Amino acid sequence: MQAPYRWNLRRRLGQRAVLDVGCGIGRNLANLGPGSVGVDHNPTRSPTARARHDRVHRGRIRGSEYAAPRSFDGLLAAHLVEHMDRAAALEVIGSYLSCLRPGAVVVTITPQERGYASDATHVRFCGFAEVAELYDTLGLVLSEQSSFPLPRWAGKAFTYNEFVTVGSID
Repeated sequence: MQAPYRWNLRRRLGQRAVLDVGCGIGRNLANLGPGSVGVDHNPTRSPTARARHDRVHRGRIRGSEYAAPRSFDGLLAAHLVEHMDRAAALEVIGSYLSCLRPGAVVVTITPQERGYASDATHVRFCGFAEVAELYDTLGLVLSEQSSFPLPRWAGKAFTYNEFVTVGSID
């Protein structure tokens, strides 16, 4: 079941060194390029991620060995921003932008309707418009929005259909 999602990450991020913000248990890190680092603020998830990958940091990376400005070629926020209100999403994503090199790719993945309804910890529905507004406010250049793995209409019935937003930092 995970194969299409792994393929989608590799297709969008390639072999870039990516900062995986909200990495959870580290599932995506295995599919990201060399030098990628996961960061998660949840104290129950980060130990699991660290057991799977040696490059996981709990909490903000400022002050860590991973915090060098402009040290990443990409940022992944997969199933993150729907767990917080708009202000928190802007603060969290915005706090990591200084870690990105100019031209770095930013990928945000959020659940569509059925997936959003399946998790009581979701705070705010973040479809194409909401994520595009986050990118605009953060000064990111939006390049693509798509539905994955099925067409957009499937998100109302299929739990694992996702909104994928891709942009870059100048």
